[in-house]
Amino acid sequence: MIGSKVAHFEITGLLGSGGMGEVYQATDTKLGRSVAIKVLPEAFTHDADRLARFEREARVLASLNHSNIAAIHGLEESGGRRFLVMELVGGETLAERIKRGPIPVDESLQIAKQICEALESAHEKGIIHRDLKPANVKITPEGKVKVLDFGLAKAFEVEQANAALSNSPTIRASHAGVILGTAAYMSPEQARGRSVDKRTDIWAFGCVLYELLIGHAAFGGEDLTDILAAVVRAEPDWNRLPVARRFASCCNAVCAKSGRSVLVTPVLFVLRLRMRYPVRHLPRRSITRGASGRSAWPGPWRRCY
Repeated sequence: MIGSKVAHFEITGLLGSGGMGEVYQATDTKLGRSVAIKVLPEAFTHDADRLARFEREARVLASLNHSNIAAIHGLEESGGRRFLVMELVGGETLAERIKRGPIPVDESLQIAKQICEALESAHEKGIIHRDLKPANVKITPEGKVKVLDFGLAKAFEVEQANAALSNSPTIRASHAGVILGTAAYMSPEQARGRSVDKRTDIWAFGCVLYELLIGHAAFGGEDLTDILAAVVRAEPDWNRLPVARRFASCCNAVCAKSGRSVLVTPVLFVLRLRMRYPVRHLPRRSITRGASGRSAWPGPWRRCY
């Protein structure tokens, strides 16, 4: 496809591919700007389930407007193929950054705070990411964090209506083995194929933060079965965290396997970390107050049940 033209977009390079589509760098010849376009593989254009998920991604992204979430510019169709036109985010992914080693505490918390802001914005709209991992987070050359690929995200109403199908770790439409969420970052309930909610993203956030600080995944194994078993039954080595006593209790609160009836807000989690481990250059989030004088933040993050 490189070198070809789709509608008024000239394809200049392949950025990546996965179960939800192929992503290319392109030039918008009408506006003269570089963009990313996500195209469904031609082999799946007649797959009703994939088309439905692809169109859902467009609706989900269109409803999100936040500086830490990659923006969508439009949903297009050309030659019978649908594709999303998205913001082209420069820089490297967290996965690429982590390959060079653990990230210092103050830098990790700054990254974590921006991820939290993105998740909170999505959750306030009833949207969960379901596939948060280092490969889906980019850091621009200016240091801005961008959460990518809400292709597996689901509004809660849709999720509840299709619980039997949508909550399985491997989707029925993916007899080829497409995984809903990368195994090492799945929450225990997601790994078990049970109903998921915002806590799934919070768990994944805790796993990402652990990996930022340590340099490797919190849960590992030789194969998919081993990884899922570790997610469900094992505990990370909290003592390896920097200033272990200060970090372990906070990370454990997010990645707890029991007592998950209470929803911990990621933003509050980072604020708790700040109190335990003061970090310069990490600005405090302003808390707005409603007419009653009570805090209007963090809204739906306070508790789920």
